[in-house]
Amino acid sequence: MIRRAAVLFLAALLPVLAGAGQAGAAGYRYWSFWERDGSAWTYATVGPSLARPADGDVQGFRFSVSEDSGDAAKPRGTADFDAICADTPAKDGTKRVALVLDFGTPADAPSGERPPAGRTACARVAEDATTAEALASVAKPLRYDSNALLCAIAGYPAKGCGEQVATGGRTSDGETSPSGTERTGTETGAQDDGGSGPSVGLIGGAAVIVVLGAAALWQVRRRA
Repeated sequence: MIRRAAVLFLAALLPVLAGAGQAGAAGYRYWSFWERDGSAWTYATVGPSLARPADGDVQGFRFSVSEDSGDAAKPRGTADFDAICADTPAKDGTKRVALVLDFGTPADAPSGERPPAGRTACARVAEDATTAEALASVAKPLRYDSNALLCAIAGYPAKGCGEQVATGGRTSDGETSPSGTERTGTETGAQDDGGSGPSVGLIGGAAVIVVLGAAALWQVRRRA
């Protein structure tokens, strides 16, 4: 009986521990890089400094909070090469790359900043140019960190680079539920109530289950 009660106690505790892991799920606020494959966006397998698009390619950047590439929000808006580059004629010795720049939603913005409106641009660059070079030709200023991570496009955001945030209220398309995206101490400089640690309520709930489980075991021992 004592062993069976212990098993039941652990079964009751596991969902709470699992919930603690989910509540503290961490994501990152950053610019993701995408390539247009037919009518769909695919997450780029290399960074913009290594990618060398061909003439007529469409590539996109999206600023958002995501846990990984499978969770990242895709660029929104027009993604048709002919429409984006209609006013940029072809020229010998160069190539044209259509770029979609999606600055994200206010919920994903760093504290105190608002994202600019999304826009498109047609970059006409040298035939061997990288995506990073194409981007620099139409969306300065760019900002990179010491590890060559793209931090800002057209000056947005003004600060921060790939900082970690809690992803409690975020949905797969980059929007947030009414609870919003919680920000951690990595952005504010000190841990606050929006941090990534477990909430007081969650810790309290776990403590209650521990107490109840101990009481149940004590009752079983008494009856035995």
